[in-house]
Amino acid sequence: MNLQLTLAWRYLSGRKLRTFLTTLAVVFGVLVLFGLNIIIPTIVASVDVNFLGLAGTVDYTVTSPTGGSFPEGLINSLKDVDGIRALSPKLDRTVNLPADFLDKQPSKGEAVSVLNLVGIVPDSARSLRSYQIMSGRFLESGDTTSAVISETLADAIGVKVGETFPLPTVIGIVNLTVVGILPPRTQPGNEEILVTLPQAQLMTGETGNINTIDIDITAGVSDQRRTEIMGNIKAAVGSNYHVGTPLNGSDLFVQLKVGQKILNIFGILALFMGGFIIFNTFRTVVAERRRDIGMLRALGANRNTILGMILVESLLQGLIGTAIGMVLGYLLGAGVIMFSAPLISSYMNLKLGNPVVTPGLVGLSVLLGVGVTILAGIIPAWNASTVSPLDALRPSVAEVDERRRPSAGSISGIGIMVLSVLALLSGNSSLVALGGFLFLVGLVLIAPLLVRPIAYAFGRILGWAYARRGIGDLARGNLTRQPSRAAVTASSTMLGLAVIVAAGGLVGSLIGRSYDLLHKNLGSDYLLVPPSVQVWQTNVGAGPGFADRLRSVPEVADVSTLRFAVSQVNGATIQLMGIDPMEFPKVSGLVFTQGDESAYGALEAGRDVIANAAFLSSAGVKVGDTVNLVAPARSQTYRVIALASDFTNSEQPTAYISQANLQADFGVTTDIFLQLNLKPGSDRAAAEAQMRAIALDFPQFHIISGASYFETIKTEMNAVFAGMYLLFAFLAVPSLIAMLNTLAIGVIERTREIGMIRAVGATRGQIVAMVVAEALLLAAIGTVLGLAGGLYLGFTFVQAFKLVFPMGYNFPAAGIVAAIIIGLLAGAAAAVIPARQASRLDIIAALQYE
Repeated sequence: MNLQLTLAWRYLSGRKLRTFLTTLAVVFGVLVLFGLNIIIPTIVASVDVNFLGLAGTVDYTVTSPTGGSFPEGLINSLKDVDGIRALSPKLDRTVNLPADFLDKQPSKGEAVSVLNLVGIVPDSARSLRSYQIMSGRFLESGDTTSAVISETLADAIGVKVGETFPLPTVIGIVNLTVVGILPPRTQPGNEEILVTLPQAQLMTGETGNINTIDIDITAGVSDQRRTEIMGNIKAAVGSNYHVGTPLNGSDLFVQLKVGQKILNIFGILALFMGGFIIFNTFRTVVAERRRDIGMLRALGANRNTILGMILVESLLQGLIGTAIGMVLGYLLGAGVIMFSAPLISSYMNLKLGNPVVTPGLVGLSVLLGVGVTILAGIIPAWNASTVSPLDALRPSVAEVDERRRPSAGSISGIGIMVLSVLALLSGNSSLVALGGFLFLVGLVLIAPLLVRPIAYAFGRILGWAYARRGIGDLARGNLTRQPSRAAVTASSTMLGLAVIVAAGGLVGSLIGRSYDLLHKNLGSDYLLVPPSVQVWQTNVGAGPGFADRLRSVPEVADVSTLRFAVSQVNGATIQLMGIDPMEFPKVSGLVFTQGDESAYGALEAGRDVIANAAFLSSAGVKVGDTVNLVAPARSQTYRVIALASDFTNSEQPTAYISQANLQADFGVTTDIFLQLNLKPGSDRAAAEAQMRAIALDFPQFHIISGASYFETIKTEMNAVFAGMYLLFAFLAVPSLIAMLNTLAIGVIERTREIGMIRAVGATRGQIVAMVVAEALLLAAIGTVLGLAGGLYLGFTFVQAFKLVFPMGYNFPAAGIVAAIIIGLLAGAAAAVIPARQASRLDIIAALQYE
């Protein structure tokens, strides 16, 4: 092993440029994988701190499977369960606050933007938990607007015992009086405001409802007895409730998991391209070192020594590249988090913390970074170990691949491409997405078969450009001499450019559809927007009286409101948006894919729902089917009558039902989002002044002009899409590395040949032109393959994505132009160092090179 390590290290250190370029491929792949996978865990950790808080230290909790509220009378069914020591009902609502609402000091930042409003029964709550009062007193059952808070919250908002502070509620601003202060909070989580249960129900519009029952069982019981008690609790509450821990934020975590999968694909794709580069490098390195390997074998080295030497080289490069990639990846992830924090805060009222690096991510990065490098070196290492000493020491002739018949790999590639087309025709979203990647794999396999025809086609153009210098044919001959190697390098280029073209198709299609949805759904004269338009259940809404007061403004024509609840269908968590079927179409609207606006009338007449594509996909149903929506105390049957989407909820499983049914089955009467239109010719300034005066009682809503909101969202969307383009373009970097690596190795391999060309009269300028022409040919091959793969991949992305977000395919003209420019510029840039290296070769030294 010491001999193999010594030989490997000397070889790598003696060829610094080649080692640097190969290691750079590993660095890039790990950088993308590691950096992008820091982002989602950081958001999840922030959600834990900002939204979920601490669950407490009770033995069991009873909650709704959806995390919603349910009648407090359920507690009566648990009072006679044997083994329960104490139980207490609770209404715990995570509340988003308007910016600087409590501290009123914008210069200090948002000290308190999210908190938990917790309604408790004081006596039963103290039987489960110990509340140490530092000053003042604890809550009493007769309290109304009294509150107990922690010392850290009191300091943050500047209040003491006996003083009041405001809080937005569904009935307007409520001033709570601090009657007691708890010790400072030492664990992460939202600050809590403890009030009596009736007061919390009044403030949240949840009269008669709770969302948690905390349970303590008899201490010191055996595991068997605990299992028995838990079974008794489940039997007492029934199958419509969850016994264990609360299930808050499930819809958000589903979105985060989807985002994580997408980022994982980018990271793995980058490593995959890096593997191509490494494989191509080691493959050509083995050919170049044929004589050296033969000398080692003649001196007594066995096959295992040669195999180990090559694998140790790949291991060293994998370890070094992975370490550097993880450091740079951390900086990438931290940078993305820093720049995206304001945007996330504006949409979700979520304050991001420090970047989170999980042990699993470290292990995965090391495993993939080192693993891909070693796998890429196995075949070349095995080939090197099989070379006999006599064959290796015999003077070699440059390898020339003259095969004209399709190889087994090319035939396999054609078969895989046929399978990808069949997957596209299947209509199954998973198969459609898989088919896009299969098409790329097929292109990689048939690439050696396409090198010559593409090279000859573009070689003619170069021939005309270099007609006087005789360079075009020479460059084409150098490239087509080894089509397999050229195909491997072109495949790296193809993958990078295919992603750019596919991104152009997907993003272009998304932009077109998103603007349609945005204009249709949010095109009203005014919107009253809560702090978060993504995590609806953390917003404090308003009772029906707020909308009625807005309707009383003389200039107001129509007012539409949205209400929110969470349910489950076939085990999938979905969100319900309650609309007034008569008012909603006048102010807003859905974009229908199946059905039309007559569906609004059906919502008014019966228990029907309009579902979006994400709902149908997650629930496994189609238009016309009936579904059982899990309500707080029972399930209710509804019929899906149409498929439609809006802008704010398109990516989440959502169904739209009438507000009457939402109230009857889910007990929801709180408005969380309002839109209104003014009468034609009305005085906008006067109307807005009256609306703002009414909204002073409900500061949780921001009054925004529809036109201004449309432009703001459009600007933010453009920024997001631009960021996506930059991310996709970033993945083209391996193409540059691959071409630079291949050209540099080609110059080294052809040192003697270049010396001969110089000896017969070629100038340094002609040598530079030859290498540049070869690079442009290589880039052209990769670009042609990338365009073909990208167009198909983009189309499959849209076909798969429209099953969740309905949209049509937009031809990515801008993406194609960008891919061509990037491909050719990458080829020209990759040629700079090798061309300079080739032109500076000493003629005599080059002729003596072996």
